[in-house]
Amino acid sequence: MQVTETQNEGLKRAYKMLLTAQELDAKVMEKLKEAQPEVEMKGFRKGKVPLALLKKQFGQRVMGEAMQEAVDDAMKAHFAEKGERPAAEPAMKMTNEDWKEGDDVEVEMSYEALPEVPELDLSKIKLERLKVVPGDAEVDEALKNLASNAQDFEDRKKGSKAKDGDQVTMDFVGKVDGEAFEGGSAEDYPLVLGSGSFIPGFEEQLVGVKEGEEKDVTVNFPEDYQAAHLAGKEAVFSCTIKAVKAPKDAEINDELAKKFGSEDLETLKGQVRERLEAEYGSASRAIMKRAMLDELDKMVSFDLPPSMVEQEAKQIAHQLWHDENPEVKGHDHGEIETTAEHQKLAERRVRLGLLLAELGQRAEIQVTDQEMTQAIMEQARQYPGQERQFFEFIQQNQQMQQQMRAPIFEDKVIDYVAEQAKVTEKEISKAELEKEIEKLDEDA
Repeated sequence: MQVTETQNEGLKRAYKMLLTAQELDAKVMEKLKEAQPEVEMKGFRKGKVPLALLKKQFGQRVMGEAMQEAVDDAMKAHFAEKGERPAAEPAMKMTNEDWKEGDDVEVEMSYEALPEVPELDLSKIKLERLKVVPGDAEVDEALKNLASNAQDFEDRKKGSKAKDGDQVTMDFVGKVDGEAFEGGSAEDYPLVLGSGSFIPGFEEQLVGVKEGEEKDVTVNFPEDYQAAHLAGKEAVFSCTIKAVKAPKDAEINDELAKKFGSEDLETLKGQVRERLEAEYGSASRAIMKRAMLDELDKMVSFDLPPSMVEQEAKQIAHQLWHDENPEVKGHDHGEIETTAEHQKLAERRVRLGLLLAELGQRAEIQVTDQEMTQAIMEQARQYPGQERQFFEFIQQNQQMQQQMRAPIFEDKVIDYVAEQAKVTEKEISKAELEKEIEKLDEDA
């Protein structure tokens, strides 16, 4: 196949490819010859049907496949010869649209080549790894939060009115049009006012009730309520208040530890300390990663594929617009214009993305099957009862696999760069770490 260059500007490439009628015919005959041993046809033994007859019978059917294979082979040979990699799937177009059998095939191919990324001396990078050792004060604060989350309730003084956050124990019967409905009644039901666990408007009407009081609560079921026969209807709940209890943080003792699956308080403290170390370590890594990317960005300069930058700028603009307009949930809004700031940020992201990919490739960094399986299992836990279906969905979806593989690969490249760089450790306080995280958020 003849390949003629028609454009070579920056990273933009375009070529005209000519597949002669003779070459295409030879490709068709080659495919027919491959299939010949398995072909059966009346009047001939299996594998003995003449090629001329096969061409007459199946030539048209094989033509398109042969044409595609010829073009694909030419593309592979072209990229191998040039030593280039396309930034995205090349655009292919057959230019002689009035093509008929016996004509040459003319194809245009265009793409943006990935740039050459320069070699870097990673040992010149100087980084600081911040370290926070959780003290007794941090552990005690975390234990207090656990105790608050595991709150108990104690009886209020007889005759006290229920407040928001209190727990009321009650019997209730719900009726629509004067008739009790299934699932609308309960006895000795504990309800925390303000928890939002009942129909909107229900809990608010119980603020101020007392033990022994009977109260009718009138609410409207939402229009989109899951039980269609109740959706949008008014309901009256006759409530009998049996107890009013005030919230009380659980005591920090062995019993609290057991509630969280620990043997005793000392064991829980150790687990809390480990969790805090992991949290501080994760925050420290994020800070060091940002500093590393800043250093890498200063060290390199190369051409960027325009389409990649444009696409990234659009994604940034879209995400920022939704951040500023959280009430808009869908994506059926008008086009969002990109700005110079979006463009600048997109260039940084694309440049660093290409650099990290190249560093990973040169270091022969791979994401193992075990690492992928672990990542899939961690995400599957977010779908209780559907873990297997989620796992199978990921296994059958190449795009989702790539989305999950990318951050794992990036983390491994970051670790690789940190190993090559000069990293010093600095111990700081929790408050100082939080200030650094705030700076990180401000610069994001």
